[in-house]
Amino acid sequence: MSSATNVDATAVNTIEWLSASDTTIVVPVYQRQYRWDIGGCEQLLGDIRAVAASEDGQTHFIGSILSTASTTVDDDAHLVLIDGQQRVTTLMLLIAALHHTLRTDDPALAKELEAVLVRRDDPLRTKLRPHRAWADVFESVVLDRRSPAHTDRASRFDDNYAFFRSQIRPDEAAGIWRGLRKLEHVSITLGVGANAQQIFESLNSTGEPLRDHELIHNYVLMGLSHAEQSEIENEYWLPLEANTGEQIGAFWRDYLVMLTGREVLVEGERGVYDAFRHEFPRLDRAALLENATQWRELSEIYRLLLEPATATDAAIARHFGAVNVLGRGMYPIAMRLYRDHLRGELSASDLSLALTHVESLLLRRTVVGLPIDRLVARFCRAADEGMESLVLAIARITPSDERTRVGLRYGELPHAAFVLERLAGIDADAGLVLDHVLPAAPSDDWSGDGVGRWADLTDDEQNAHRALVNTLGNLTLLEEDLADRVFDASFPAKRTAYATSSLPLTREVADSAAWSTAQIAARTEQLTARFMDAWRRPAVVGIDDDNLTPILDAKKRRGWPRGWQREFDYVEYRGEHWDVRDVRYLFNRVFARLWADSRQSVVDYSARQGGPVYPEMAWNGQWDELGEGQYLYLGWDSKYMLSAVQGVLEEAGWASEVFVKYSYIGDAMR
Repeated sequence: MSSATNVDATAVNTIEWLSASDTTIVVPVYQRQYRWDIGGCEQLLGDIRAVAASEDGQTHFIGSILSTASTTVDDDAHLVLIDGQQRVTTLMLLIAALHHTLRTDDPALAKELEAVLVRRDDPLRTKLRPHRAWADVFESVVLDRRSPAHTDRASRFDDNYAFFRSQIRPDEAAGIWRGLRKLEHVSITLGVGANAQQIFESLNSTGEPLRDHELIHNYVLMGLSHAEQSEIENEYWLPLEANTGEQIGAFWRDYLVMLTGREVLVEGERGVYDAFRHEFPRLDRAALLENATQWRELSEIYRLLLEPATATDAAIARHFGAVNVLGRGMYPIAMRLYRDHLRGELSASDLSLALTHVESLLLRRTVVGLPIDRLVARFCRAADEGMESLVLAIARITPSDERTRVGLRYGELPHAAFVLERLAGIDADAGLVLDHVLPAAPSDDWSGDGVGRWADLTDDEQNAHRALVNTLGNLTLLEEDLADRVFDASFPAKRTAYATSSLPLTREVADSAAWSTAQIAARTEQLTARFMDAWRRPAVVGIDDDNLTPILDAKKRRGWPRGWQREFDYVEYRGEHWDVRDVRYLFNRVFARLWADSRQSVVDYSARQGGPVYPEMAWNGQWDELGEGQYLYLGWDSKYMLSAVQGVLEEAGWASEVFVKYSYIGDAMR
């Protein structure tokens, strides 16, 4: 068998690869700029900590790094990075932070770290050389030469280095180094005859990426023996797949929302998988069996949600059918409630009442034009505190009777067939179709009383009719054969057909001698009363008429996307109205306020998270002094700042009392 002549691929220890040679590694000009954010750094540091705590023989694979020898005679570069510069750069920033943390306390270990960062024959320059435009910034960060004068060139290097400095305590530095030395990668070195671009594309275009549920499947089975894998696969995973079908990815997302009471941030191809790993960082066999039993149980409930008609309980079939029509985003709370019922923790009456409240919430908000997404996580949190808290959470954002009446009077009726079927007390498969009494597009000869023609009405009169054509009062249900017979007919002809309908709701329309805006308005009022009785708002106070978002459900966005300075209209903080427009200001104000009102919460949270409050300004960046000898670091990105706000408010026990009102720009941001 012949060997490759232009490509050499070798599995290597990453730290040894970086530190063993006096090579200089250069990022070519055509490479994209450094983009890793704090979220990626947090994941890397978590992986390093996990492998540091593992058995001696375990390692962590970070992928492949593709390089080629420099062909420029006057260049001091030995290796040119083709693929892997993001990972290598981040590792260098982490090692620099580690080096600066312990260089005074542990000179021997600092010497080992220095060998990774600089060449032995040139200790004043970094071994890795990024883009020339940013090389001086990178070097000043890694070699700790940044000064306050450099803050006008803030960079990802600064942010990520500061994150690592904030997270690494001196007493865990040796452990982090142990984890770093367990990193491995495949080093691919190209010869002069290799096509670097073609190899780069091959490495980064390997077909369809694994989906979230496939990554979860691999994650839970990895490391088990073949017999154990077969047991989990046959007893748990295959039944779960059978129950969820094509919706298995949605199942895992909804399960994690139910479990955590937080929205799952889906970014790229693996947002759900990342959330799963965060909740289950390690799964030994005993924990896996326990959790797999719950996953299978919940997947059976999920099957009923997907196919309500298969439920043996008629009431459950009815409620689950309504959730499918009104908003599948409520699957997590429906799944949670039914699971509690099956376990004997929730009575049938309370289950029915809670699901009815969910229906009312979804339908009323849709009627008045309020969004129904990003609501369910707060209900899952409330359910942890009991039925009373859940009902209160639902009621608080369910529109009032007054707002709903206005929406029904003048707005298009959402889910019209479903609403009318419920009002008529019939099943969805009763063989009836939705019929507009006044047609959506009347012909010139259409008449509401058998005398006056549509064409003879003034423009204003026609517009007044058109405005009500899709409202509750102008809609009814009719047998399909009757509907075909009187399609677009004038009202006198329709009236005769309505009178023969088997449905009382429709026969009532035949009681009108004519059909005009007055009759439509009168019927809307009659049916609205029935609507209010069928979908009541829980009888508690505190309606959120301004569509506020609980701080725990606020949208986490990586980086600083365009428009972030006007993300909020305002913030409600424990009954106070704050003129706060962006996450950075909110972060600063919340920590400053809690420092005054609940200082221990800030101290405890910061100690557990490794920041953002520190006893000294230990690196360059933006700081705010909270008190004597206590400083708040302001150099995080938007997502990390919001996470810190949520975390410290939970620590204080006040998260449920803080809300944000998104601006138009904030809602439109992606």
